[in-house]
Amino acid sequence: MKLTALLATLAVAATTHSAAANCGGSFSSFVKGLKSEAMSHGASQSTVDAFFAGVRQDQRTLDADRSQGFFKKSFIDFARAVISNNRMDHGRNNGRKYDAIFDRAEREYGVSRGVLLAFWALETDYGAVQGDFNTLNSLVTLAHDCRRPELFRPQVFAALELFERGNFDPARTTGAWAGEIGMVQMLPEDIIENGVDGDGDGRVSLKTSAPDALLSGANMLHDLGWRANEPWLQEVTVPQNLDWEDTGLTHKKSGAEWAALGVKPTNGSLSDLPASIILPMGRKGPAFIAYPNFDVYFEWNQSFVYVTTAAYFATRLEGAPVFTAGSPDPSLSDAQMKSLQTKLQKRGYDVGKIDGILGAKTRAAVQAEQKRLGQPADAWPTAALLNAL
Repeated sequence: MKLTALLATLAVAATTHSAAANCGGSFSSFVKGLKSEAMSHGASQSTVDAFFAGVRQDQRTLDADRSQGFFKKSFIDFARAVISNNRMDHGRNNGRKYDAIFDRAEREYGVSRGVLLAFWALETDYGAVQGDFNTLNSLVTLAHDCRRPELFRPQVFAALELFERGNFDPARTTGAWAGEIGMVQMLPEDIIENGVDGDGDGRVSLKTSAPDALLSGANMLHDLGWRANEPWLQEVTVPQNLDWEDTGLTHKKSGAEWAALGVKPTNGSLSDLPASIILPMGRKGPAFIAYPNFDVYFEWNQSFVYVTTAAYFATRLEGAPVFTAGSPDPSLSDAQMKSLQTKLQKRGYDVGKIDGILGAKTRAAVQAEQKRLGQPADAWPTAALLNAL
């Protein structure tokens, strides 16, 4: 799922506080509250009634929100599962088919074609699988749910604005379980802010028009801070005597400084931009250098494994070789990861939810404990670390 630009541009604090205070309880009462708020913002009674007429709570949406098991896969397993020969072939074919659109995306927004192709592939398999969840039901269900109301409540009103423009059908608009719509899966607020009529028909149709979807995605990435003509990720080899504490996204050096420490690209040459060395599966697994554009990926999706895979896939679509897997230490099981997170939490670390997912907070805690225990601090949790704790 994409947690898009909204993560960086949520509504003003007052709206956020209101959202947090107005979740849960009776679903029908919650909808009445949404309708009252919409009318207080200027929507007519008839428009509001028509928009919310058939809305219902969707248990399937809640189930999907709580069972994102693919985020528990390791980088190697996830990348091998989603970057198939078929997707590579379709990526090359679509690159040729929409060559002029990709040229325009790079010219106007500075976003490379491989980046857009990779998102298009991973989000909807190049538009083939866009999701069958009723978008309004999903958004209102997730706004009512008290887990992340500040994220989804503003999207309900953004969908209402699209409805008023004639670009949203409450009964028929479908998409992903988290309310994203179209070939590159954008939330309603992002469609309003970044939607582009790429095919010139006077409408922004992200579900049926590849030019609209691709240029809208490029516009959103540009808006999130994508820097033109700069790399985002590159595979490297690292010396075994590297100070592992220097790795990870919070530690940055110039390309020249990394080169002086023995870091070498497997393809091309290092850029001298500020960059981090990331080791998705520790010092024995694949290694990459991540440049400033890599950080923009986290505005699209918060999963480290998803982001690294999407960024790597983009390099593959532009000619980079398959990464060297190495021989990383085995991944912890789901039960072991939850046990590790619990132990880290008891030691005062903020690891977020105990969910078995190796996210950024858990990685940071792992690296800190590895350093304390005198283990190689590469942020990859191992059985040895779990036993030591």
